[in-house]
Amino acid sequence: MCGIAGFLETGCRSGNRELQDIVLGMTNRLRHRGPDDVGTWTDAETGIALGHRRLSILDLSPEGHQPMRSACGRYVISFNGEIYNFRALRAELESFGYTFRGHSDTEVMLSCISHWGILSALKRFNGMFAFALWDRQERRLHLVRDRMGEKPLYYGWLGRTFVFGSELKALRAHPDFSQAIDHEALRQFVVNNYVPAPYSIYRGISKVLPASLLTLGWGQAGASPKITPYWSLDRAAEEGLAEPFAGSDDEAVEYLDGLLRDAVKLRMESDVPLGAFLSGGIDSSTIVALMQAQSSRPVRTFTIGFHETGYNEAKEAMAVARHLDTAHTELYVTSEEALAVIPRLPTLYDEPFSDQSQIPTYLVSELARRDVTVALSGDGGDELFGGYGRYFFVEKV
Repeated sequence: MCGIAGFLETGCRSGNRELQDIVLGMTNRLRHRGPDDVGTWTDAETGIALGHRRLSILDLSPEGHQPMRSACGRYVISFNGEIYNFRALRAELESFGYTFRGHSDTEVMLSCISHWGILSALKRFNGMFAFALWDRQERRLHLVRDRMGEKPLYYGWLGRTFVFGSELKALRAHPDFSQAIDHEALRQFVVNNYVPAPYSIYRGISKVLPASLLTLGWGQAGASPKITPYWSLDRAAEEGLAEPFAGSDDEAVEYLDGLLRDAVKLRMESDVPLGAFLSGGIDSSTIVALMQAQSSRPVRTFTIGFHETGYNEAKEAMAVARHLDTAHTELYVTSEEALAVIPRLPTLYDEPFSDQSQIPTYLVSELARRDVTVALSGDGGDELFGGYGRYFFVEKV
């Protein structure tokens, strides 16, 4: 998890030093997202400022430092996320004659964009990401979010300055920020238990939509950015229904197993210690089993337990850990310890959302961080495979 922040001054009133001071102030609000390194890049002529906080996962050397310029010099990127298929993309680019200084996925992304253009490159990326890309030749700012919106990215106008960042607290650090609470977003929260995209809790500040490319040209003060979808979940579902899997049930199970194994293997690419959250449920247990099957050493697994029987899944998690022979760590917390997290929530999250799992998620993350830098989880499994009964309740009109 890294953090990105920045802005584009359409009035171009600041020098490089002032631009750097402002973007550094925004970026420092994201230190918790990237404690390993900090970087800024500015151009006073165009008023662009990019900032980055780095959590080093791939290429721990200075060659992975961001913001990063492309080899051709045209693009500068501040990137949060991971491109899981970057090695395959790198090999393809090397066949075209490209060479690389380091071995980060960020450098590969820049070469992909330089070679194929941003839209074609996005369709090749397999990953979770949010990034800001400045095109020095066209003087255009691009903001991009991954297909399912796993990585956050906010944006909006503060007068004649266009700001963006991984979290709202970075935008609040800009000296021109004075946005009030958006009452429509508040209504959406009451209805949905969270603030859905493109809304944010602040008036005039929006979320980049999943699977979208947002583009703003230089000098377009107050203009609405152009939004270009580069992938559609609806279209993917329609294509699947039009051409369903033709094999038997056993062949479908085998095919799904291969897809899951490949997906887990790609996410285990890391230059730092890696582990997994284990709840004992089907989703996280499946992820850990596939990790362990493809690892040469015991996978580090982590579980939070509660003394209240109705909320405790630690026993099931321990049984799975023993069966898979993982290096397991569990921590039982009291109700008082869980309640002590609540006052910290406003500093951890920028917007209200009604998910009680945010408390154990924080606790298990804090536990895992003592030993690993990256942790896989089963989040999203229930949504993808219909793990909740409510997905089968259809209202009859």
